[in-house]
Amino acid sequence: MLTHLKDQPADKILALVQAFKDDPRDSKIDLGVGVYKDAEGKTPIMRAIKAAEKQLWEQETTKTYVALAGDPAYGTAMAELVLGNAVPMERVSKAATPGGTGAVRQGFELVQLANPTATVWVSDPTWPNHLTILKHLGMKTTPYRYFDSETCAVDFEGMLADLKGAKEGDVVLLHGCCHNPTGANLNLSQWKDLIALMMDKGLIPMIDIAYQGFGDGLEEDAAATRMVASHVPETIIAASCSKNFGIYRERTGILMTISADASTQPTAQGNLAYLNRQNFSFPPDHGARLVTMILNDPALRKEWEDELEEVREGLLVLRKQLAEELQKATNSDRYGFIAEHRGMFSRLGISPEMVEKLRADHAIYMVGDSRINIAGLNKDSVPILAKAIAAVGG
Repeated sequence: MLTHLKDQPADKILALVQAFKDDPRDSKIDLGVGVYKDAEGKTPIMRAIKAAEKQLWEQETTKTYVALAGDPAYGTAMAELVLGNAVPMERVSKAATPGGTGAVRQGFELVQLANPTATVWVSDPTWPNHLTILKHLGMKTTPYRYFDSETCAVDFEGMLADLKGAKEGDVVLLHGCCHNPTGANLNLSQWKDLIALMMDKGLIPMIDIAYQGFGDGLEEDAAATRMVASHVPETIIAASCSKNFGIYRERTGILMTISADASTQPTAQGNLAYLNRQNFSFPPDHGARLVTMILNDPALRKEWEDELEEVREGLLVLRKQLAEELQKATNSDRYGFIAEHRGMFSRLGISPEMVEKLRADHAIYMVGDSRINIAGLNKDSVPILAKAIAAVGG
């Protein structure tokens, strides 16, 4: 049987990671992988996580399974973090998942259960895993315009024009904040117009929010998701703790649904538990328990929020510095958008040929579409990148 298997296409980002590791040049810079790094190029464990782990080690008395949907306290804490008081909690269903990717996968499978004929509308571009999972599941997808490569801003008129072609019951996949891979985000006025369109056409929003706290702040980054959830009768939300808690390898995510009313919430909750059972039974608990401890302990929460704010502000400083260095190196304002984008990523808008020259001639690694991880930079490497971009004609 196994001889009938076919080679699968390599993940481009993981292939880039390997190519970077194999490059012997000491001057190499990795801007490809989507992981936060500090100025020394390390992905540290957050102080609050270390403190919570110590408490857990001293207090934990069992490693038995938790519930199919995970610890209810985790679900409550995450729902409050993402949704605030935007919707009554009796309308919210919650299930812990192995990372944000697991939540996305479960969300797509939930759509299949509820409406097998639904088309999932996906921003062009989007996180590549969105598309590969949808393809693996055999779901119908349609792209909608999102990023204007000339202005490096959101093509909102094109986005609305495309989504007017969606039919009732279709799903619109949205990034809650810090759009990956572009870094370009809708403003709140645009979100209002989008909500009006979705409500008028009977569309179901599915929000992937993986970077809450990395853009404009914890509350600010959740504003769009809360606005959607409070207006559109039914909403699906996939959230990740990998980035804002720095617990990548603990695989800590959550899938939430907002039902139109409390009477249908139990059925939605049962379906989330059912999907967990079919895919992996009980979700991992270690990371979820640490998150729960931090969010429910005032001292730990303040420590976490302070460190997360340090990370956010550091990214903004790097963005401003890179925009300024590129202005000097290219004698042009064309890269000013970098300072306006938010989150870990920006798409530079340079050609694949330039991206390849950056790798070959300057040992600078980025995804082929020119997405860079701002967190892969530091104050010393920013001028190097700017000069290299200018040297390849950017």
